[in-house]
Amino acid sequence: MDVLSDLLHRARARHTRVHQLVQRPPWSMAFADPPPLTVVAAMDGPASVRLTGPPPGGPALLGPALLDPALLASGDVALVRGSAGPYVLADRPGTPPQVLVRGGTKQVLDRGAGADRSLAPRTYGDGLPGATTLLHGAYRFRGAAGAHLLGLLPPLTVVPAGDGTEAALRLLAAETAREVPGQEAVLNRLLDLVLVLALRAWGTRPDAELPSWPTALGVPAIGEAVRLLHADPARRWTVAELAARVGRSRTAFAAQFTRVVGEPPLAHLTAWRMVLAADLLRDTDATVAAVARQVGYRDAFAFSTAFKRTRGLTPSAWRELRED
Repeated sequence: MDVLSDLLHRARARHTRVHQLVQRPPWSMAFADPPPLTVVAAMDGPASVRLTGPPPGGPALLGPALLDPALLASGDVALVRGSAGPYVLADRPGTPPQVLVRGGTKQVLDRGAGADRSLAPRTYGDGLPGATTLLHGAYRFRGAAGAHLLGLLPPLTVVPAGDGTEAALRLLAAETAREVPGQEAVLNRLLDLVLVLALRAWGTRPDAELPSWPTALGVPAIGEAVRLLHADPARRWTVAELAARVGRSRTAFAAQFTRVVGEPPLAHLTAWRMVLAADLLRDTDATVAAVARQVGYRDAFAFSTAFKRTRGLTPSAWRELRED
């Protein structure tokens, strides 16, 4: 399994929701408490996404943009990280919010705005000629791998339309408005497909916003080193061995790895081991010593020290926080 597929598998996305908006401009929707990750796709017509901050004494979602709004052309996909806070989707940045979504409940802010009625399963708007079609998918992740995945992403990023995502988006849009047996499973898998294609496109483009290992996967030698570390995290790797395996000198390899990935090779290995250990402690009944061995530590004490330094809790205390 390749590195990105492995992380997505371990992140175990759950509680996904997909909706479709078919609304003639002007339209605008504010989201007060977004999920860990939102996938937004402009299907027909432009749209904008802006992260908002709370103005003094005012509703949190009506504040100024914290970043320049992201403008979406047809086929573009935006990824919005929930930890970035509230955000607004609109036909253009200047349209004031007409609907507020908080706790899964809609509140109409502007009753003079266009109709917001159910047009089909999971499809809302007015459906009039000239309408913008927007897909909106919400993701929740479980475990340390999910948190690690989200930590790789910037608060807001746009993946331009491409051949890889267009067909998947059209199929997702068509399936969203259907109501047949097994539909939720189909929608979840299709949203997974759109997310994977968007992440792959973002992580391998040369202008990716942040240094990270998804970007590194497309860099000769460095990508291979990342794959080696993730494929066998329990191995007692050294920088010299990694450099030799990818055909580089130790010094040049270490410098390039740090520049591209954002951390030295063995620091990256330790971080990945701690991600794996955190989920093993939560999801299995393996002893701390057994978990330590699975992630490359022969000494349980050394593992516990490294884990506490990374997570702020001992392995036993972390296990006590196990989710239901």
